[in-house]
Amino acid sequence: MGKTIHLLSVIVCCMLAVACHEDAVQVDQSADTDNTPTLLTQVQKCSRLYTTEYHIHKIVTHDDVVRLKGNLLKKDFDFALPLGERKIAIPMDATVKAYIDMSEITEENIERDGDKVTIVLPDPKLTLTSSKIRQQDIREYVGVMRSHFTDREMASYEQQGRQAIIDHLSHLNFLTTAQENATRVLVPILVQMGYKEENITIAFRKGLSLRQLIPTKIERYEETR
Repeated sequence: MGKTIHLLSVIVCCMLAVACHEDAVQVDQSADTDNTPTLLTQVQKCSRLYTTEYHIHKIVTHDDVVRLKGNLLKKDFDFALPLGERKIAIPMDATVKAYIDMSEITEENIERDGDKVTIVLPDPKLTLTSSKIRQQDIREYVGVMRSHFTDREMASYEQQGRQAIIDHLSHLNFLTTAQENATRVLVPILVQMGYKEENITIAFRKGLSLRQLIPTKIERYEETR
């Protein structure tokens, strides 16, 4: 009977030098702050706003032994056979990024009250941009009575490791970081349009929770070995 254990740690949690998907956002400083469509156009120019990046290191370990079970003279027995154990440790590095697709903003996302403006951001999205198996650091022990791990078994353990990364995302505080970094980018744009900084609010929709944003599978996956 085998068991698989995932040892996962976030070794680096860094805020990106927040930038838009486009090389630059040119702000029309003569834009009318009372014109919501103009404001919408300026915000949408920042099409994909990457806000947070996490570097995750994870070790997938699996071990199993051959056990002999039965009944002898009305007594149950269960013991591991000598030299029948197999173990493997697979180290993985992964990078997860959070971004906001500003092209999804509509006029409904912009709330105005006199000189005050509130932009309700679209929900952040997560993408696994890379995952690398440290092939040279894989450690394997196989007892003399056992066969080596097959490629199919290795692939299964690696897939379990990627799933463990997804399951761990709800523990990362990327929602707050995404809001803070989006604010750093959008507020200067609105200030150049004529809004006062103290009258600008950047927020997510009410009731948004981390758990709602965790996908059952990562949106995009590029494997690097």
